[in-house]
Amino acid sequence: MDRGPIAEIDLAAIAHNFKIAKKITGNRAIIAVVKADAYGHGSVEASRRLVREGASYLAVAYTSEAVALRQAGIKTPVIVLFDKYDISDYFKYDLMPVIHDIKTARAFSKEAKKRKQEIRVHIKIDTGMGRLGFNEDIDKSIGTIVKMDFLTVTGIMSHFSDADLSDRSYALMQLDRFNKLKNTFIKKSGGHLLSHIANSAAVMSLPESHLDAIRPGLMLYGYSPLSAEPSKPRTLESLLRPAMTVKTKILSLRKLRKGSPVSYGRTFITSRDSLIAVLPVGYADGYSRIFSNNSEVLVRGKRSPVVGRICMDTTMADVTDVRGVAEGDDVILLGRQKVDVITASELAIKAGTIPYEILTSFGNKSRKVYTNGS
Repeated sequence: MDRGPIAEIDLAAIAHNFKIAKKITGNRAIIAVVKADAYGHGSVEASRRLVREGASYLAVAYTSEAVALRQAGIKTPVIVLFDKYDISDYFKYDLMPVIHDIKTARAFSKEAKKRKQEIRVHIKIDTGMGRLGFNEDIDKSIGTIVKMDFLTVTGIMSHFSDADLSDRSYALMQLDRFNKLKNTFIKKSGGHLLSHIANSAAVMSLPESHLDAIRPGLMLYGYSPLSAEPSKPRTLESLLRPAMTVKTKILSLRKLRKGSPVSYGRTFITSRDSLIAVLPVGYADGYSRIFSNNSEVLVRGKRSPVVGRICMDTTMADVTDVRGVAEGDDVILLGRQKVDVITASELAIKAGTIPYEILTSFGNKSRKVYTNGS
């Protein structure tokens, strides 16, 4: 048998979520974020569907991700958010770099001049994230960049520090700073620039940040950074459709008497005569060891607790109460089965992390198959 679980990716769900983003923001351009293999969903197939739905741009983290899209025949403009190396790839594959500092701007201008080939760039302003972007002598930097040979600034961007916007006041401060710097840049450049700062959380809850374009990421794949906050009204979040289902099958069923230990360290002892399912998936396959005695799976539509420590290659679940269970039955680690569902948000809370990590971990370790809805 092949190793690891299967991740079923519903492209119709991605299309549905894109349409929600589009409806929220009207006619603004949408920069669909497909970095990290489209948050584990498969960047090529996800990008093809997003472009089909009307994405104006795609955004990735590094040039290798962008090159993979180009080699797959995707011609939509691609913005590379972080990478400042492999400059030749930007010209070879018609990619759009984000410039974070003067040194990088000069390097691109020098290469463009040597090739006699204009390159379009976006400028990143650090408004309070503290990661990348211009944050000192910005007015002087702006004046220097707009005069560089063969460098055409077509966009200006920033990044919210609070991904879930739990501190709206800080986000508004960042937005105010960005708008002032954007206006300065536009005056010095003498033309319109595509301005963008809104991530998924801002798309959903900070309409004043939508500007010329939005950059949805997590919401395209069916989740909201706001969904873990029970105090917030769940309106837009409830409309999203998770696109990833992760499944495996029961490898073996074992009858254990009351008082029997399960897995390493004997952290689980059966409190009754039990039926234990052995699943062919472990922490090497993206199912975190932190889920040991701390999660559930779906078998025949019924929640079954994970028992004992998760191993490198296997996981055990108590299926004593699942009527008719058999070896070979489908097991849902993430997703819906019948009327119940296990979400990435639920798993994230159990693991003390965020849905992004759950999705990318599963996506990076699973074999992907694509569907267009049920």
